[in-house]
Amino acid sequence: MFLLKEDVKVKLYIVVPCYNEEEVLPETSSRLQEKMQFLMQNQQISENSHVIFVDDGSKDKTWAMIEELHHRNSLFSGIKLSKNRGHQNALLAGLNFAAEHADAAVSMDADLQDDINAVDEMIKKYNEGCDIVYGVRSTRDKDTFFKKFTAETFYKVLRRLGGEIIYNHADYRLMSKRALKGLAEFKEVNLFLRGIVPMIGYKSDTVAYERGERFAGESKYPLKKMLSFAFEGITSLSIKPVRLIFDFGVAISGISVIVLLYFLAQYFMGNTVSGWTSLIMSIWLLGGFQLMAIGIIGEYIGKVYLETKARPRFINEVILNNDGESK
Repeated sequence: MFLLKEDVKVKLYIVVPCYNEEEVLPETSSRLQEKMQFLMQNQQISENSHVIFVDDGSKDKTWAMIEELHHRNSLFSGIKLSKNRGHQNALLAGLNFAAEHADAAVSMDADLQDDINAVDEMIKKYNEGCDIVYGVRSTRDKDTFFKKFTAETFYKVLRRLGGEIIYNHADYRLMSKRALKGLAEFKEVNLFLRGIVPMIGYKSDTVAYERGERFAGESKYPLKKMLSFAFEGITSLSIKPVRLIFDFGVAISGISVIVLLYFLAQYFMGNTVSGWTSLIMSIWLLGGFQLMAIGIIGEYIGKVYLETKARPRFINEVILNNDGESK
């Protein structure tokens, strides 16, 4: 007799990367504990399920609070990275740990702006056979016009450049053990998980939710960091920017030949061409474009340089789980 997938309670790990989150951790842990207990009582998940807080080299009391949560309640586990490695690497550290211990993992940010009640629907779709369930924002009405415009532009541009990305999806998703193992096969140092996960290719679906306001603390993604993250995503997933430079160069060369022929014709016809303003503007325009082109190409060369070194993406300093600590 075979058991259906929905008859087996999934061992779920919720992975929460943290960086200087001492202001939100008390409320976040309380809400997650309530949600996990609800799912256990309703037999949607196994009683061996856990919440994993990954401390990404925080400078405040975040790790001390994670240790306290772990010692007080076995529901909470913790991973401390040896130094700050960025949100994507911290998230990957938690997902890799979950791949070895859980049937499925849900990743979410510590501020819980992503509605945790969407986890119920994610588990339902997992039981229906989905390996990856993406949390997708149903609306951006609460965003400022600037943030809404730039976010939507980013998704559209990345798609046009060939990046396979889920519209209005960040890093709130459920992944099965099989999908987590597939993710571990991607070895690149330059991580952009929301672009890599769709490449895994297993059966997937989406769950719509409404994003709430941050209830405490400050956003860890100011404008400068958001722009840097967007550029990282584009250059990590697509080589089309380099091809666009080539296409633009070909177009400029063609226009230059036409202009040259025009000026030669004017010269032989005895017409005087002034053109100092247009000449100076052309020099500045082409000079700026060349510097931009060199910068973009340099970005790709830099990524290749980092990949060839094969440095570890992160190092776990401490792991807290039911078996105690490992260092």
